[in-house]
Amino acid sequence: MFQLSRILRQWPKAAVAGALGLLLHAPAQAEDPIKIGLVAALSGQSAKSGEALSRGLNVAIDELNASGGILGRPVELIRRDDESNPAKGMLAARELIQREKVSVLFGGLDTPVSLAIVPLANQLKVPFMGVWAAGTGITRNGAADNYVFRVSAVDELVDEALVEYGVKQKGMQKPGMILVNNPWGESNEAGFRVALEKRAMPNAGVERIEDSDLDVVPQLTRLKSAGADALLMVGNVGPSAQVVKSLDRMNWDVPVISHWGPAGGRFSELAGPNASRVHFIQTYVFDEQNSAKGDAVLAALKKRYPEIKSLADVTPAVGIANAYDGMHLAALAIEKAGSVKGSEVRDGFYAIEQYDGLIKQYSKPFSADKHDALGPDDYLFTHFVDGQIVPLNP
Repeated sequence: MFQLSRILRQWPKAAVAGALGLLLHAPAQAEDPIKIGLVAALSGQSAKSGEALSRGLNVAIDELNASGGILGRPVELIRRDDESNPAKGMLAARELIQREKVSVLFGGLDTPVSLAIVPLANQLKVPFMGVWAAGTGITRNGAADNYVFRVSAVDELVDEALVEYGVKQKGMQKPGMILVNNPWGESNEAGFRVALEKRAMPNAGVERIEDSDLDVVPQLTRLKSAGADALLMVGNVGPSAQVVKSLDRMNWDVPVISHWGPAGGRFSELAGPNASRVHFIQTYVFDEQNSAKGDAVLAALKKRYPEIKSLADVTPAVGIANAYDGMHLAALAIEKAGSVKGSEVRDGFYAIEQYDGLIKQYSKPFSADKHDALGPDDYLFTHFVDGQIVPLNP
């Protein structure tokens, strides 16, 4: 300060006045960004889905920043690759929460990874927004102080919808279950059994598939021998594609009614020409006739990602839509809270009244005993046609 005073005494008075004016009117230092974390599979067979989540978040964040950010602060996305590995996902989540100080953590594709992160989010009191993984226990985790929210499907509700679709659209009377051998598969087995028992409907048995399976003919043969007239399938891209190819080898033309795992990557390429036989559930699909918001989001995607040339290039749209709506709901929660303190943001989710989203018009989407924003009326059935996810006629 002494040096500055001596220098100013040597300047002409006009120059001194100008310099002081610049100092007094200099803009305040820019606010630190509000950090948003994403833990998802950004490599491997499900990388396309991880990229979809990233794109949905980025388009929403671009909109928020263009309108002044959140609480007057810019928003920044920080991503980490969990490689579909629960241990790596938990370590990535801990780094984002404790080192990067993210205000909301978004979680990605795999139910086992999300289930590993849930106790950490609740312990550290940081809101965790699920935007893909559908395991019922992710949000319904039994915690007295629950920080886990979701804009995505819920296995318990999906399983009921799949069984109803099979009965009404395919005349299903005795389905066989072919399920990935992990907690996601277990979650859906429980849901399927409830849905079937509700209808007093028998099943042809349960078979397990692994991500590493290159041939599932033995499992399918057992289901066929037991009289299965439809398959209820739960699996991500790789094992789901192997089911289709094994059915082709067996020449077994049986309806396949699936959770949304096939949407998560290169399914139509890996499954081959009969990929379209798999009918699977989604929460959103871009098509030729979108809502005004759908058209706006699609235009924003094409502008930010020039490699998007057609609707096939935005597959899987479900990841984009879930993440986009989830980000805007998280922004509303922070605005309601007036801070980024975890407990206050959690309560901010409960205070949201309305949001005109991409998937739907949300009305009081969350409460202390309801942490899932989407319900059974928010699902639609789709299949692949020429690499694009296309809605099926109801």
